[in-house]
Amino acid sequence: MEYRIEKDTMGDVKVPADKYWGAQTERSRNNFKIGPEASMPLEIVKGFAYLKKAAAHTNNQLGVLSDDKKELISKVCDEILEGKHDDQFPLVIWQTGSGTQSNMNVNEVVANRAQEIGGKKIGEERLIHPNDDVNKSQSSNDTFPTGMHIACYKMVLENTIPGIEQLRDTLAKKSKDFEKVVKIGRTHLMDATPLTLGQEFSGYVSQLNHGLKALKNTLEHLSEIALGGTAVGTGINTPEGYAELVAEKIAEFTGLPFKTAENKFEALAAHDAIVESHGALKQIAVSLNKIGNDIRMLASGPRSGIGEIIIPANEPGSSIMPGKVNPTQCEALTMVCAQVMGNDVAITVGGTQGQYELNVFKPVMAANFLQSARLIGDACVSFDENCAVGIEPNKARIQEHLDNSLMLVTALNTKIGYEKAAKIAKTAHENGTRLKDEAVNLGYLTAEEFDEWVRPEEMTGSLKN
Repeated sequence: MEYRIEKDTMGDVKVPADKYWGAQTERSRNNFKIGPEASMPLEIVKGFAYLKKAAAHTNNQLGVLSDDKKELISKVCDEILEGKHDDQFPLVIWQTGSGTQSNMNVNEVVANRAQEIGGKKIGEERLIHPNDDVNKSQSSNDTFPTGMHIACYKMVLENTIPGIEQLRDTLAKKSKDFEKVVKIGRTHLMDATPLTLGQEFSGYVSQLNHGLKALKNTLEHLSEIALGGTAVGTGINTPEGYAELVAEKIAEFTGLPFKTAENKFEALAAHDAIVESHGALKQIAVSLNKIGNDIRMLASGPRSGIGEIIIPANEPGSSIMPGKVNPTQCEALTMVCAQVMGNDVAITVGGTQGQYELNVFKPVMAANFLQSARLIGDACVSFDENCAVGIEPNKARIQEHLDNSLMLVTALNTKIGYEKAAKIAKTAHENGTRLKDEAVNLGYLTAEEFDEWVRPEEMTGSLKN
């Protein structure tokens, strides 16, 4: 491999000749060889590209950056956003907690690629300086949280919310389709009074609606960006009006309602918006875990379990048991939920690491957030398309369970009292007989009265009359 020599304030560094990154990126590559699979998410890199372009336009408009430099920086940022330089960002999330090296990675790539666009060779007199031009009016301390917010906001808006809404809509349709399918309810995993399968599914829909509302409400806080705070929040080395204008530029380039943070000291030192938004993602994970487990258990069997619903058979379930089909989508969904809940712990701990004017767990918070947001969106789509849309009731099995349930006796409480009703259920359970037979044998009511009073469809509330 051929190398070239790059310089920074600490001296010379050998850098692969075919790469655009410079000395500080290479130092980080060498100093943080920790889990190379844990690369800095490209969503963060693209967040940087948006803000670097916005900064160049703002600096130019405020008279502190030339037209030529603005154009060169903008062109490279556009190339990064188009995915043309994805291999130029090799750093891992396990680096300095401010994300300084990733900020410099972007600065160096922009500067060196600008050399080529400007007709110069890398190593010749610079057309664009990574610090003085690309990083002008910025600090890693305000660029990384800005890139983080851009990336996280876009992921939630473009991936997470649509995925959840797709699954929610399917479950809502199922709830309507199943509104007259009366089944036995279960509490404590034991038989309870009847409800409809549609009512059961309506609970899932409500869970997801509440989660979506909570998540969307957090976007307001997530839309606030730190850029303009520079090193400690005071905005040192920025021209007058920079913070407000650069936020407007970011909003313009992304098409999203980003705005300058009201308090830059909070924006640099505390990442409560990330903690808050991921808390909503955790809430959704809790809901999805419940939904996935319920559907897995309702479909269990199919002959020796509950088997009240039929789920699609997507692939063989066993390497040794022929014909076995497993609830694989339920398992994938609930594993995603476990990962999101674990990520929330890391983000919560990360949120506590704001000392004085800087939080120093930015990269791990951003990486965990983006993973959670993507996983939830993708898992909801996968679960929807490969499981939820194909769910159908097993009406024969549902009726069998309904007929065998002892908890139908609850309908007699207001007719003969709790004690007598309990005696009927207990006797039927001990003898392995039907409720109706024991009610008549005990002399508490007639067969006709039992048929009139014990009507499962009227016990659901929604199907009366």
